[in-house]
Amino acid sequence: MVVDLHPSTHPPLPPTTEDERLSWLRLLRSRRVGPSTFWRMLSEHGSASAALQALPEVARAAGLKDYAPCPAASAEQELARGRSLGAVLLARGAPGYPAQLEDLTDPPPLLWALGRVELLARPGVALVGARQASSLGLRMARALGHDLGRARQVVISGLARGIDTAAHEASLETGTIAVMAGGIDKIYPVENRALAEQIMRQGLLISEQPLGVTPQARHFPLRNRLISGLSQAVIVVEAAAKSGTLITARHALDQGRDVLAVPGHPFDPRASGCNMLLRDGAVLVRGARDVLEALGEGPVLAEAPVKDRAETPAPMPRPSRQRPPAPDAPADAGGAHPALRDVARLHKLILDRLGAAPLAEDALIRDIEAPPHDITPALTDLELEGRIERQPGGLISRAS
Repeated sequence: MVVDLHPSTHPPLPPTTEDERLSWLRLLRSRRVGPSTFWRMLSEHGSASAALQALPEVARAAGLKDYAPCPAASAEQELARGRSLGAVLLARGAPGYPAQLEDLTDPPPLLWALGRVELLARPGVALVGARQASSLGLRMARALGHDLGRARQVVISGLARGIDTAAHEASLETGTIAVMAGGIDKIYPVENRALAEQIMRQGLLISEQPLGVTPQARHFPLRNRLISGLSQAVIVVEAAAKSGTLITARHALDQGRDVLAVPGHPFDPRASGCNMLLRDGAVLVRGARDVLEALGEGPVLAEAPVKDRAETPAPMPRPSRQRPPAPDAPADAGGAHPALRDVARLHKLILDRLGAAPLAEDALIRDIEAPPHDITPALTDLELEGRIERQPGGLISRAS
């Protein structure tokens, strides 16, 4: 039986030889092995090579017949492809691996990176939003990307159409990281190929997916957790009420990051998600100064010439920072996001209760001290995000 040990409680030793690095890659690329299963296998067996030997028997015990781990030739082919691209394979615990990701419940064991890997050591903020963005949303994303870059923040996004594209373009000169849903050699969308090539030279492309993998729907929630994980804070510029961008915001809360949002007109459906976040306690953003103040870095931005200033909104007048205290604020409020934090706490309770062995949904509801009408939508959220899986017979387990 696989022992379910929390990966951050028992930090792994990074692979120190080429053989062990190949074993890490083979284990991770084996069928039905994700980060959670990888860390449990490594915790139980002590090394990836030993885990590979045990994997067929573990698979048989789980009801999988004729199971074989990833062949060495396939992993060697991926490593060769990475070398031909000039990419770097970063292993958790080894130099260059982003320390920010240690906060994740199941950090990716391996990451492919192409470009300026040193950007991972700098502070960064995520800038995300709608693919079908408005002209004002794009202007805001450009302004934030440009100004936050001037303030020495690396701008992190997902290379999607719309807000992501504007954020990357505005921060090319100061440092930007594109987190890919597929392999770093599979640019999506295809119209951003030229931008991706610029980011390879001036910024960084990064992904936990194998090289050659075309992004699929299930990859995007996984990508979103890395966007928020690499960031100090997540800024949502435009998002509809059911936008995938809100998954990134929920990941940020689960990971203890701040969530900020740009307000929009109540009649604009592209802004409804942002307005919901603000209603629930997200920090309101009117410009880069608001972001820097939320990060505790002060309101001052270094002056620098701005390209195409006509495309960036004029700075809004700043109110006095002397604010009267709220008369009925609870003593422990501390700037937290009340409703959002409650959702994140419930997600964590559910994930902590679930393990590799499936659990009946009614048993889960009994075990967790929360109303069933709150647990049911939380389970739906976690399933859509790819973090839990429903099994036959009303059973639920953590995704592998």
